[in-house]
Amino acid sequence: MAIFSPQEIAPSLNDFLSERHLAILTLVRNDGKPHSTPVGFMWDDDEKTVKIITWSGSLKSRLLEKGSLDGTISQVDGGRWVTFEGKCSVTNDSVICTDAIERYSVRYQQPKDRGDERRTIVMSVNRILSSAGLAP
Repeated sequence: MAIFSPQEIAPSLNDFLSERHLAILTLVRNDGKPHSTPVGFMWDDDEKTVKIITWSGSLKSRLLEKGSLDGTISQVDGGRWVTFEGKCSVTNDSVICTDAIERYSVRYQQPKDRGDERRTIVMSVNRILSSAGLAP
């Protein structure tokens, strides 16, 4: 296992993050209980953030509307895996949501329209763990 900062992303990890894989988002609630859910996500290498599109009625959105939470997002494919750690927040900012939808469309498929209910979860990544082959 390797542990490194978001500024140290290797090309092999960026390649892995462009492949179509789902992941598990885990949010740690203020009472310490985790909430885990499968998601599609996108790595923004320029901003060093993870973006997840969702909608206002989802539990993850409702948890984050109360304030930011610590979280992880983990993607695995056989022996290759990566986990991002950081603070998560949710927004309905149209610029951020549009960017996330465009990234989602490239990695996965065009998402259904959620109109004013669209939200984007943004994780400010502070640490990355991965399998050795994806490390810098």
